[in-house]
Amino acid sequence: MSFDPADLPPAPELAAMQRLAERLAEAAGAAILPSFRAEALEVEDKRLRGVFDPVTEADKAGERAIRAILEAERPEDSIWGEEYGRREGTSGYEWILDPIDGTRAFICGLAHWGILVGLYWKGRPVAGVLGQPWLGEIFSARLGGGALLTRGGESRALRTRPCGALSDAVMFTTDPRIFDSVSGERAAYDALERSVRLARYGADCYGYAMLAAGRADLVVESGLSTYDVAALIPLVREAGGVVTDWRGGDCAQGGRVIAAGDARLHALAMAGLSRLDF
Repeated sequence: MSFDPADLPPAPELAAMQRLAERLAEAAGAAILPSFRAEALEVEDKRLRGVFDPVTEADKAGERAIRAILEAERPEDSIWGEEYGRREGTSGYEWILDPIDGTRAFICGLAHWGILVGLYWKGRPVAGVLGQPWLGEIFSARLGGGALLTRGGESRALRTRPCGALSDAVMFTTDPRIFDSVSGERAAYDALERSVRLARYGADCYGYAMLAAGRADLVVESGLSTYDVAALIPLVREAGGVVTDWRGGDCAQGGRVIAAGDARLHALAMAGLSRLDF
């Protein structure tokens, strides 16, 4: 998506908002981390579509920690969180929160989960942070500011790697069962998987972080919510990648998503997925 520079907040303001997003992720991490691999972890099933959809008190505590800071420091901003819904604001900014993306991994003791803090300006993604407190990592990006990984007090720039052929690509998806068989999604995904070098499941948001870091080449998903992608769109784009829906359009509201580290690979993946008449 292109942006008119005249319709964007000033660069210093965006930089300050990025720093705030990092602080929000750290506050959520402090609330969440005591529950990770804890002996007694209560898991609630909030399924709406017949599929196990877990939530824990840690999810809720993480979002409460973020909201407490925003309500004190940014009361004019909108907030949209997975656990506590939407609060409308007047500033043009909207914070989009997924306090634990990858709750299934979280309850299993696996580290493939993250705290997602996305920031939209008038409906467009301008900053995003993925925090992984167990690993001590903060992946962070803002429009025009590049993408960074901070760990152990040191930061380094993130850059996707070149990959121009599906046969050379490493691809992530959360689970192939997320693709609908009736509509043809699953057949389209399966054909794509047969074309790549390696496919891995279960990375959730962390797969996008590895794509931005140049460790993978492609992420393909479906059925995503806005809070699943809001923080990740700036991260992928500012690291040099491409992220769209399956037809090359805007994916800021979720749905079917393709993220690729190389524009050539994105075009190849999209060519196969977009042929189907969904």
